[in-house]
Amino acid sequence: MVKKVCFVSMFAFLVLFLSNIAQAQNMKEGLWQITMTIEMPGMPMQMPPQTYTHCLTKKDMVPQKEEPNQECRMVKRDIEGDTVTWVMECKTSEGTAVFNGKVTYKGNSFEGIIKMKQSGMEMTQNLKGKWIGECK
Repeated sequence: MVKKVCFVSMFAFLVLFLSNIAQAQNMKEGLWQITMTIEMPGMPMQMPPQTYTHCLTKKDMVPQKEEPNQECRMVKRDIEGDTVTWVMECKTSEGTAVFNGKVTYKGNSFEGIIKMKQSGMEMTQNLKGKWIGECK
């Protein structure tokens, strides 16, 4: 009986361990060029796309643009297959902003969306990323 319990426990551990290793297999670590377009209800004109670079790793798979005067913390992060979802809160001079994001990696590229809410204002950021090389 003890051998059976040990075998079942070891099998469950291996299944959980291997499933975590397999997560986001199509995410390539390195320097990514990220292009973001912004949509805001009621905005009279479309903002031009913004492009920035960010080093992404298996430990930090959330593409985020560093903004001055913000104190951000990750509230939740989940990985399912090649898709990463997260909730982040940032304290700014205008109050707390909540970001709900989702990115799906496809090897050397990704597509995603971030919905932001702050003080009754809502904004949608559409993301496209491409791997451009090793992190420096």
